[in-house]
Amino acid sequence: MSSRDFILERVRGNQPASRALPEVPTFDRALSSPFEAYCAALERMGGRVTEAPRPGGLDALVRGLFPDARVFASATPEFVGTRTLQASTDPRELNDVDVGVVRARCGVAETGSALLSETETIVNAIAFLSQHLVVLLDPASIVPNLHHAYRDPLFQQARYAVLMTGPSATADIEGVLIRGAQGVRSFTVVPMPRPSA
Repeated sequence: MSSRDFILERVRGNQPASRALPEVPTFDRALSSPFEAYCAALERMGGRVTEAPRPGGLDALVRGLFPDARVFASATPEFVGTRTLQASTDPRELNDVDVGVVRARCGVAETGSALLSETETIVNAIAFLSQHLVVLLDPASIVPNLHHAYRDPLFQQARYAVLMTGPSATADIEGVLIRGAQGVRSFTVVPMPRPSA
């Protein structure tokens, strides 16, 4: 037996008895409308929520919000962009994207956050290199708080996950709030039920 194996065997033999992890509460509080709470939290963080589009009207809604945009990249089949995203897309190819469109896995009412992973973004950089980010969010998928969001199996399965809350902002320099300093300049949520499979 090597000294390494001897040490590891001794460590294994002297482990404390295993016990279950404590149950973490979800700290629920009554919300009369999770969607309204979500909207209020997002607006406090500089984001905005649009009206739900008419059936088939998503394209007109998004293009109407950004009439001067030329490059649209979409990570969801619900919106056809001018730039196709594939898992093999080099993130550097997204440096000129005016509007990125993604579908969030869920929203968090407490913070106004949207949960995204590599499944929702296809190329993670789309959520940060786009000048403007449009997030499609099913109002039925809004959870009350971060404790519920972290129970999503996504956090055990995804290689990458981010809770995005509003546009990029900084107030470091002279206490002046600047939006879009290191990332998206605007963060727009479009309430849209998830299409049935």
